[in-house]
Amino acid sequence: MRNLVRFASVLFVFSSAILWVVINNRNSDTNGLDTVELQFAGNYELHSFVSFPPEGGEVLNNYAGRITYDGHGHMSAIGVPARAVGPADNGSSGFSYFGNVSWDVEKQTVTHHVTGSPINGAMVGVDMVRYYEWVDGLLVLATKDSEGRVIAKFSWRKFE
Repeated sequence: MRNLVRFASVLFVFSSAILWVVINNRNSDTNGLDTVELQFAGNYELHSFVSFPPEGGEVLNNYAGRITYDGHGHMSAIGVPARAVGPADNGSSGFSYFGNVSWDVEKQTVTHHVTGSPINGAMVGVDMVRYYEWVDGLLVLATKDSEGRVIAKFSWRKFE
């Protein structure tokens, strides 16, 4: 009987130690995928859209927009020039698309896997890689060209 009690005590301590390790490893995922997905989840308003032409300098584009990450692997984005859009525009400016989303935490990229676009059907099937960072409470998504040069930055303010 004494050996059985000793075995049960050792088993309890061992099981408790394993449970502690599992729980703490889950909760210590401060930079992991689960944390990033939770951080992204929500609705955002476009704060600024800056483009960087090949000849240098920067252009502040006057756009209004929204982006949403639903926390279940989906996203949608829309952006239009912040001026009255009339019939002559015919939807030829701006962006609007939706799809699935994935992250590469090590590279700090988020990829928008476009499954639909009411403005530009050619976007369907395109994987739009964005380099993300958080600056002063804003989600900043950068687009790079094939040489790795940043060509645009979209700063988004989360609705709280």
